[in-house]
Amino acid sequence: MSDLSNSPTGRKAVLVIGGGLSGMTTAIETAEVGYEAYIVEKSPYLGGRVAQLNQYFPKLCPPYCGLEINFKRIRTNPRIQYFTTSEVVDISGQEGNFNVKVRQNPRYVNNNCTACNDCVAVCPVERSNDFNLGMSKTKAIYLPHEMAYPTKYVIDGSVCKGSECNKCVDVCKYKAIELDMKPKETTLNVASVVYATGWKPYDANKMDNLGMQKYDNVISNIMMERLAASNGPTRGKLVRPSDGKEAKTVVFVQCAGSRDENHLNYCSSICCMASLKQTTYVRTKYPEDSKVYFFYIDLRTPGKYEKFLSDVRKDQNVHFIKGKVAKVTEDPGTKNLIVEAENAVTFEKLKIEADLVVLASGMEPNLLTDQAKGVSVNPEGFITPELQKPGIFSTGVAKAPVDVVTSIQDATGVALKAIQSMRRA
Repeated sequence: MSDLSNSPTGRKAVLVIGGGLSGMTTAIETAEVGYEAYIVEKSPYLGGRVAQLNQYFPKLCPPYCGLEINFKRIRTNPRIQYFTTSEVVDISGQEGNFNVKVRQNPRYVNNNCTACNDCVAVCPVERSNDFNLGMSKTKAIYLPHEMAYPTKYVIDGSVCKGSECNKCVDVCKYKAIELDMKPKETTLNVASVVYATGWKPYDANKMDNLGMQKYDNVISNIMMERLAASNGPTRGKLVRPSDGKEAKTVVFVQCAGSRDENHLNYCSSICCMASLKQTTYVRTKYPEDSKVYFFYIDLRTPGKYEKFLSDVRKDQNVHFIKGKVAKVTEDPGTKNLIVEAENAVTFEKLKIEADLVVLASGMEPNLLTDQAKGVSVNPEGFITPELQKPGIFSTGVAKAPVDVVTSIQDATGVALKAIQSMRRA
């Protein structure tokens, strides 16, 4: 949607802040039982962090298996309105009668856009591709990613030359580009509010000993997802960023900042499973001669994921080492990485030479950098239910670190709670 407006039926609605999988699920489940739902999303597309993954548990399928179904449910349901490039500025009121001020930031591209790509071809300015975590570039006008919904271009106003250039405006035969587009604000009256603000990877540059700030071939687990993805910066080739060499010896470092009082003092719960999944990426891509070294403090793979761990353990080219990595350095001649650690079981000092090091850097709630309007957060920054006033809810990783399946289940339950809140009021 491009315009902000109130409920088309005049009925009270549920406002969902965040358009990732949890937020979309909450809105869809609310709307499919007959109530209005709004989604406010700060990025120019829906799908959130899940859209950046190569595969997710439990079926190891591409994320668009589920996302495309949800996009269709949103597109065909008139009770759902979504606002991208938007943010909540203020929330006031109480259960049953919240006034929410929303600002829709300019996209500079209107609904006439057909994603024909003519504008991109003539744009002279490049920018870092945040969807690929800086591992590739886009033009100043770009489609956020190949499967983005809505399928509509957006202009990065911080780098665009505007009317000084005007090439995209001149070439667009659909008159879809408005370089003078301004922010819009409106106030929505809703009965309940659900925070589905998601998470971001903890900044591994803060850990000097692990080398991410110094060496190109030390990457985060989310960067690994993008490298492995067919729509990623390397089209699914597992190569290291420094020189494009095949990454056949890979070290996974668990708890890179997690369970550390100097960084994140909690366990992010899914990192072990994510790294096990990424281990299969390496072994599947290079089954004959790849090796994986998996450093961990504790392996946490609850319930049904124990079998996945058991299956990976059977692979003789995957080496599990209980121990915390002390230091990562680089051989300047080969760009290979030297990982130093101590085996906590045998007390052996280890030095492993690797093509690539992947840091499981943990999940940090987005609300640490967002404006926390109308909510209270716990010491770790998560929006826990017991701290909120009536009519305010949270779901997915906005509430606590959880995996995709748990997020969907939780969002379905929170949709019911939001509807109950609406009915009470």
